[in-house]
Amino acid sequence: MTSPIRLIAIDIDGTLLDSQFRIPPANVTALRRAHEMGIEVILVTGRRHSFALPIAEMLGIDLWLISSNGAITRSLTGELFHRDLLPAGTARKLIQHMDAFRGNTVITFDIETKGALVLEHADELHHSISRWLEKNAPFLEYLVPLEDCLITDPVQAMFCGTIARMREAENCLKSAGLDREITVLKTEYPHRDLCMFDVLNYACSKGHAVERWATYRGISRDQIMAIGDNYNDREMLEYAGVPVVMANASPELKQRGWMVTLSNDEGGVAAAVEQAVGLEARTT
Repeated sequence: MTSPIRLIAIDIDGTLLDSQFRIPPANVTALRRAHEMGIEVILVTGRRHSFALPIAEMLGIDLWLISSNGAITRSLTGELFHRDLLPAGTARKLIQHMDAFRGNTVITFDIETKGALVLEHADELHHSISRWLEKNAPFLEYLVPLEDCLITDPVQAMFCGTIARMREAENCLKSAGLDREITVLKTEYPHRDLCMFDVLNYACSKGHAVERWATYRGISRDQIMAIGDNYNDREMLEYAGVPVVMANASPELKQRGWMVTLSNDEGGVAAAVEQAVGLEARTT
């Protein structure tokens, strides 16, 4: 039996993981079954590669990781397929324009040592992402002024804080005059009063990364299922022939007429994958 779906692209937080940051066993079972059927699974996340790697390894299958919202594509063993960095000059202009939000800013570099994440201080960030700061402590470097870290091109700049604070940051980003130099991707969790804006190189997104990978693999759009829950998944969902959103997804995504699966606490990824396998079984 040959499934019409050849590639399943899955977001991690709010999608593959439940609200306790665990992978529901049903998701693991369904994805392993899909893998056994010859369907490729790829994780597509806003996380850095090393921060997503332990999650990917829990699935127990061979797969590739698209990390940093599409900027980096690597295998589990570290083989690099593609990297799209933010020019240091653009990052410098951005930081200076966003001067009022220095306490909300993290610069990411594609290294796996101290200095992978650079910030001026964590006073404001502790209120929003204390768990993230704790888990990434070995990679954090504090530097004032932040621009001094830009001796090489970073992966991205992140602005993070409460939803109200990030509304102010969003307005400031819109007036930066960098529309042809950057991509701004939003991730928001209202129940945690948490919002993040990831600023990447122009035309860099999860959607562009999935398209690049699918082209390399010789897979057409109609053979791709994408599953996500947040604003930063929009381009990926728009590209996929079979877009699926979680029941816990951002309202904007659920209003697009795409298939809505169960929530991340109910094994929504498994439900979507099993439905795809069921369709395959009925048509063969």
